[in-house]
Amino acid sequence: MIPEFLAPFAEQLQRYALPSIKIKATPLRTTGPASAASKFGGLPYLPLSLSYPRDGNGKPLLLLAQINLAELPATDWLPAAGLLQFYVPTHLGCETDESRVLYLSAAQAGKEMQSDFSFLPADHYEDSPVYCEHSLTFELTTEYGGTEDARFEADFNGLSAHDYEETLPESQKPEFGKLLGGEGHKLGGYAMFTQSDPRAYNSGTANDVQLLQIDIDEQIMFGDSGVAHFFINAQALQNGEFGEAYFYWDCC
Repeated sequence: MIPEFLAPFAEQLQRYALPSIKIKATPLRTTGPASAASKFGGLPYLPLSLSYPRDGNGKPLLLLAQINLAELPATDWLPAAGLLQFYVPTHLGCETDESRVLYLSAAQAGKEMQSDFSFLPADHYEDSPVYCEHSLTFELTTEYGGTEDARFEADFNGLSAHDYEETLPESQKPEFGKLLGGEGHKLGGYAMFTQSDPRAYNSGTANDVQLLQIDIDEQIMFGDSGVAHFFINAQALQNGEFGEAYFYWDCC
């Protein structure tokens, strides 16, 4: 809901409304077996017919997230069934070009799955930004903008969102930040950055949409209090071409 003190801007904010699926991530005490459940970290569900994703040197990639689409609230921008799996290099650094997003259809997800992951190196999870496996639950919501997202250019009486926030009394700033800060784990919606939105500097990606955001919490951290994203071209998303998604993260 748009708070009352932003009522003069409500019509404008409504034009920026985007669906978002908020993710609640619950750390687990132990890593579970491979399964089709939604999760951060852990082992992926992979049919026997698919090879485990690897980087250009043949090193296994790290499963950052697995989303069972049947567990999500219904949307018109994601398939109703199947799995989305998000993989990154085990040593992130700047090697984000080797990330991968796999989409497994419901038919593929129904096949007999791999159960032997003994090929994973002993240090496979050593530098993982996800410190332990998390179970996930989901809630569909609406976002009205994001102060760090380059797509959000709302005008607050001639001020940017950041500058307008500085004019607010201290009692209203938390509510403004909650509405437009972009925080949290989510699918879709507006992105939050600790530095700046990379799409703002590249006309070819300026209108790409956020597929997944993984924020900091007690058991997840990218670098120094960083946030991670997978972005995708809007047309590729509409076509179900999830392999076109790319990874980005930044930190303080």
